[in-house]
Amino acid sequence: MRFNAKDLALLAKRPSCCFDKEGKLKICRVVGDEKLIEPRERWCRLKGNLLFLMKNKSSEASEVVILERCWVVEFKSKTDVSIILKFQSGEPDLYIEAASKPDCEAWAVALGEANSEGLRNKIQQLRRLIMEIKEERASEEAHQFLPSSQVDSLGEPQFTSIQRIANEPKLEFSLACKGLVAATRDRKLNTFIQVSVVHPAEHILTRYSSTEIVEGTRDPLFLTGVTFPPEYPIYEETKIKLTVYDVKDKSQDTVRTSVLPDHKEPRADVGRSFLGCATFRVGDLVKSKEQQLTLTLRTSDGGKTVGTIEVNLVKMGEFEDGEMDHITTDAQDQKFLCFLPLKSCSCGFLSATCAHNTENLERMTDRRAKEECALVRECTAPEGLSGKDNLPSLNAVLKNPICKLYRFPTSDNKWMRIREQMAETTLSFHVPKELINLHIKEDMRRNQELKDLGELAPHWDNMRKSVIAHCDQMLSMYQDTLAELGKHTGSSFKSSCSKGEKTLEFIPINLHLQRMHVHSPRLKDALYDVITVGAPAAHFQGFKNGGLRKLLSKFEAERRNTGYQCIYYSPENTAKAKEVLSNINHLQPLISSHADLLLNSASQHSPDSLKNSLKMLSEKTELFVHAFKDQLVRSALLALYTARPGCVLKKPAVPRSSAEESDDLKHQDHPSQIKRQDSIPHHSEYDEEEWDRVWANVGKSLNCVIAMVDRLLEKDNSSKTKEGESDPSAADCKVLHAGGDWYEQLYPLVITLKDCMGEVVTRAKQSMAFVLLQELACGLPQCLMLTLRRDIVFSQALAGLVCGFIIKLHTSLHDQGFLQQLHTVGLLVQYEGLLSTYSEEAGMLEDMAVGISDLQKVMFKVIEAKSEDFLPIITGRREHYVIEVQLPAKMFELLPQEIKEGKLLRMYPVLFNVGINEQQTLAERFGDTTLQENINQENLELLKEYYNLFTEKMPPDCLPHFQEQNDLKGLLENLHQNIQAKRRKNVEIMWLAATICRKLNGVRFTCCKSAKDRTSMSVTLEQCSILRDEHQLHKDFFIRALDCMRREGCRIENVLKNVKCRKYAFNMIQLMAFPKYYRPPEGTYGKADT
Repeated sequence: MRFNAKDLALLAKRPSCCFDKEGKLKICRVVGDEKLIEPRERWCRLKGNLLFLMKNKSSEASEVVILERCWVVEFKSKTDVSIILKFQSGEPDLYIEAASKPDCEAWAVALGEANSEGLRNKIQQLRRLIMEIKEERASEEAHQFLPSSQVDSLGEPQFTSIQRIANEPKLEFSLACKGLVAATRDRKLNTFIQVSVVHPAEHILTRYSSTEIVEGTRDPLFLTGVTFPPEYPIYEETKIKLTVYDVKDKSQDTVRTSVLPDHKEPRADVGRSFLGCATFRVGDLVKSKEQQLTLTLRTSDGGKTVGTIEVNLVKMGEFEDGEMDHITTDAQDQKFLCFLPLKSCSCGFLSATCAHNTENLERMTDRRAKEECALVRECTAPEGLSGKDNLPSLNAVLKNPICKLYRFPTSDNKWMRIREQMAETTLSFHVPKELINLHIKEDMRRNQELKDLGELAPHWDNMRKSVIAHCDQMLSMYQDTLAELGKHTGSSFKSSCSKGEKTLEFIPINLHLQRMHVHSPRLKDALYDVITVGAPAAHFQGFKNGGLRKLLSKFEAERRNTGYQCIYYSPENTAKAKEVLSNINHLQPLISSHADLLLNSASQHSPDSLKNSLKMLSEKTELFVHAFKDQLVRSALLALYTARPGCVLKKPAVPRSSAEESDDLKHQDHPSQIKRQDSIPHHSEYDEEEWDRVWANVGKSLNCVIAMVDRLLEKDNSSKTKEGESDPSAADCKVLHAGGDWYEQLYPLVITLKDCMGEVVTRAKQSMAFVLLQELACGLPQCLMLTLRRDIVFSQALAGLVCGFIIKLHTSLHDQGFLQQLHTVGLLVQYEGLLSTYSEEAGMLEDMAVGISDLQKVMFKVIEAKSEDFLPIITGRREHYVIEVQLPAKMFELLPQEIKEGKLLRMYPVLFNVGINEQQTLAERFGDTTLQENINQENLELLKEYYNLFTEKMPPDCLPHFQEQNDLKGLLENLHQNIQAKRRKNVEIMWLAATICRKLNGVRFTCCKSAKDRTSMSVTLEQCSILRDEHQLHKDFFIRALDCMRREGCRIENVLKNVKCRKYAFNMIQLMAFPKYYRPPEGTYGKADT
């Protein structure tokens, strides 16, 4: 090889910007293991495949090394900063020493890529990247369909549609590779196939789906199929591109772990390498005689053959029967990640897409499995109710689904299929907005009641003004929050990154339905639902002073010592006052309307209508009178009287001790009979019997109305017997005249009833408003801030509960035992908490405990929907809410008569918490776990109460037959023993509580701080445990199934939705503190840049 010395000299003196790399190195020649001379410092410049060696930066080149037919030997020791450049020609090796390890590594890379072979590799890589970039620019979000506008424009008659059975997938095929060629002989391939679609009209690639990774073989048989649902615009002219990749390191595979901006698949050139690709027309596959294509895999330039790929048109029943033994045998030699995620659906959760991903599987292997979708109903739905009947009502609640499909071997070497589904819910925003709207109305009504108290003494009047001012500020805050939520558009869930945002503090964090549908070869199909949600807590307000449990206790203790500023009423009394005001606002308009109906019936001379109107009037009036049969109203009236101007107190207000209150409660004949408190002063001029007279007048007025109606009906009956033989026309005239007499005789009595009721309402409202004034005045502004915090926590908890109830009701409409249990006993709602009792999470747990306890005040009512709006309706006030769940007419008819008649359905929420992270380790060793122990003990008692109520009211055969294997009483005793044992991170408490909940037909919740990482570990563990214990999952595949669900399932998609990264937010140090089965597989965790 000849060179021009002058040109080389000129090249060596060019500016630094013209060189690929330059710097100081120590260099010498080496023969064998001995250096010929000591290394000398040289200034080195690299340009292409030429390495110039110079004494210093400004001198001429003393030597030029041609970097061809050579390779770099790099030392792996952390302390070595030298490399050896070896030549195939036999020339002495070149010893190169850098100043530092990073500099040494940089030179090694630069020298290794400098020769022509490295240049060719770079060209190939650039070609591959160009193809990837072109594909990405044209592709939409991974696994998504084309936009509807494109679908409309593409669906032109010149394309040939694929013939198919109605409502079944348009196309399904399986994939396998043979004879794949690795870059090096000893390389064991870990391959997967990426599937892209080229539409004939657009000629652009749309990335559609990918298979699982099959490890350690050059002949991979993929367990993942490819399914195109009925809505997808695919024709015989459509081309499908199959690209095979070799995954070098799963922990570095950017397809599954990299940050995905705007949900776009990244360019992958680090964790995987391109092997080859092939393309085929859909028509060729459909029309082939054997319904199979064997394609040649070629490199990106189309020259080199790297193996073959087989595409088989799939009939799922034949595939299951014909390939079972082959797959089972191969599984011994290949490291299969044994899962079958067909695709992530981006259509409606209950649309045909989700159903038809697996419909062929279920229709071919078991003709009895005829459900349209797992979320519509269980697999043995009642006759006359189709899946489509459920679609509108559930589509109104569930949005943006993700579906995965797996298959795992059972202990008897059969395959079972598992469909995992996850969806967010519109209730995340609907319920909080409805609730805030009720809070605004309630607070506006309370503020008006405070203003209507009338004239007060200066002390009380100033107190009222201060309270109203603070209440108006809080009311404005609620109104602003509601306005901001009204502007919200986009997804129906609140991500974990947004948990500290003020405008979203009423919204539950990361609320999703997680469902597992299991289809076993010999067992009945089953559904398992878990609602996953971040712990209900006031994140924006923070936890510096603890959570609600501590704050409420501290506030109540301080309120007892308010001195002479206000009158102390216990929390029970203030709650009673709110109940009385609520009853007044509810019953007064009802009584007035029934009284008007009574007069209308009298004017029409309708005896039957008159009887019915009187019956309704009597019932509502009796409820009205009973509402004031309480000593609190009498004592509050006296207190209000003493607060009027000019009243002189004979006795100072002294706060009452809790001991005195408890002593009084022991001597009460009935809980509602509350004795007068010592803090309420007496006054000699006040007539205490006046209230009794006013209150009794309502009952007396009602008795007068009843007596008059009885008299009129009696006269009417006697007159009919006498006039039966008289002239008909004369009888008609008398009827008209008698109708006028009825109205005239009843009208003054009804007016008197209304007047008496109005006087009672005025006095009772003022007295109860005065009680509420004392509650607010004793704790400003802490009282209002605690109310706000409690509203926030309750809003988050209620949204999850409503979602869980609706899903449970829809999937259990055919289960008469459950429906009987629902209206006879109530619904058990079990929360699994994974929060630690250390630092801020202890405050979160305190908030969560109070919020879940407050759900006991919620009642559900099922009504028939009168429109296409199936979202639930919320009514009531703080301390008492009614959720009206709307069902379509066909579904409503399936309910028992008691539920159809509007019987209120009770909820029994229980919470069991076990911290599992490194913070819980600190709490157990250096902190305090009393909070967790107390919560678990208290809720164990509540669970026992529900079980006792269940056994008393329900027949013994109401539980499903497979649950007879385990004795519920024994499980409860085991749970009791584990709680009493106080072992560290005793996760068996959660497993036992979850098992008991499922066996009692309850609703399951799993919560951690954001329902993203720890929740994912718990949910996947629960799913695999169910497969093992209930569906005979092969014991050797338990860990594989667990890793599979965590690596490729719905929960890693949940992580992506929240933080735009497919990595659980754990590090190695944290995981060392986790229980064994709560640790994710390698490569799925690490730092997530959000």
